[in-house]
Amino acid sequence: MLKWSIPIGACLGFLGVAGGAFGAHALKAYLQPEMLQAFEVGVRYQLYHALALVAVGMLGRGGRARPYVWAARAFFLGTLLFSGSLYVLALSGVRWLGAVTPLGGVAFLAGWACLAWGGWTHGRQA
Repeated sequence: MLKWSIPIGACLGFLGVAGGAFGAHALKAYLQPEMLQAFEVGVRYQLYHALALVAVGMLGRGGRARPYVWAARAFFLGTLLFSGSLYVLALSGVRWLGAVTPLGGVAFLAGWACLAWGGWTHGRQA
């Protein structure tokens, strides 16, 4: 069941907007341009996938929710790994976290593949 996907997506959206404002106003004076850019990429992808979480939560309300559950899990994991690693990288300068970021990207890709799977199988069963 996807009862968690919509509220988690909404919270991630809220935090993404707050993080974007924080980056644009408070961090601009403290971070080097490349680190600020990394932070902004994290915010952007967090917002994209917050919306995706809300969407899969709505799509998975029918009886055939398995692909949407996997998509939601992958989008959430991707947000934690991708955006989270970019935030820590930008704020701390710990460069090895750049190795974690692609794992989040793979999770995002898996989420989109699961969403496509859900759309394909749901459309065929209806």
